Amino acid sequence: MNASDERPNLYGLGRAELAAAIAPLDPARFRARQVFAALYRRGVVDPSAWTDLPAALRGRIAEEFRCVRPRIASRALAADGTLKVVFALPGGGEVEAVAIREPERTTFCVSSQVGCAFGCAFCMTARLGFGRNLEPGEIVGQVAELVAETGTAPGQFNIVFMGMGEPLHNFDNVLAAIDILTDEEGFGLGGRRITISTVGLAHRILELARRGTPVRLAVSLVVADEALRARLMPVAGRRPLPELAAAIRAFGEGKRDRPTLEAVLLDGVNDAPRHAELMAAFAREARAKVNLIEFNPTPELPYLPSPEERIQQYLRILRDGGVVGTVRRSRGRDACAACGQLAFLERNDAKE
Repeated sequence: MNASDERPNLYGLGRAELAAAIAPLDPARFRARQVFAALYRRGVVDPSAWTDLPAALRGRIAEEFRCVRPRIASRALAADGTLKVVFALPGGGEVEAVAIREPERTTFCVSSQVGCAFGCAFCMTARLGFGRNLEPGEIVGQVAELVAETGTAPGQFNIVFMGMGEPLHNFDNVLAAIDILTDEEGFGLGGRRITISTVGLAHRILELARRGTPVRLAVSLVVADEALRARLMPVAGRRPLPELAAAIRAFGEGKRDRPTLEAVLLDGVNDAPRHAELMAAFAREARAKVNLIEFNPTPELPYLPSPEERIQQYLRILRDGGVVGTVRRSRGRDACAACGQLAFLERNDAKE
């Protein structure tokens, strides 16, 4: 792509925006539907290949617009089959995303921002600082490229907004991307296949609830101790736990799937029995389940993963307290593709 190409990019536009963009070229309303389906359902970004459109219209679209999605700049394959990719973005900069392939499902972990503004002490992305928000097409395009790269059947995958960035900090663009991903003429994903993972922006969680956005919610709570959480996650000092619990409870109201609380367990930091008891109490208040996450160590961070016996003890305390608890095992650690490791660690990237 020519870096100086200033033509508007069609990729990432929703139905209404596509209709407005194409109307001066052809006012027929069904043309926007055809372009929408070509871009997202069929994954074809070359207008000359949109053979259901008249040749003259295809030519005019190619003259007036770009149709560009993120490009895979490098890949790193872990021993367990987990694939990490670095995307070069149409708007400039790079992000990382991950394809987690398991026998029963494929999950794409995508990014919503270049870097992150929230400074969580246990996350490598936080060390990058905040770059910028991704546009809807830069989010949707990660999914399209991962589908093509892995040969995954259309609609037969899950998406987690758990890559680089805080998705609810890029609220409007993330929701615009979700509209495309869930549109029957787009990617056709059911909302239960999409999970937004957030550090806990209570006002945005309430807005998701108000809008009825069809996604699952995971909140990175880490610990239900106000003071300790504020040390590990600076955002916690601005969002008291009772406010966050009320927002999570409101989001889950009337839904079949309860929201999830995520706790990255750090050896000797947040894995004691009292931390498990506090988490169980918070989960009951928020009407949520709990997912314990193995910490993925890197030389740059001063933490170690909790030993297995302490993880199991924590899990027993949750269950004894009437809370559904599970453990998420690390995938892709040797490719720096595991949770909390996304930060352009060149020692593990295989450049093209």
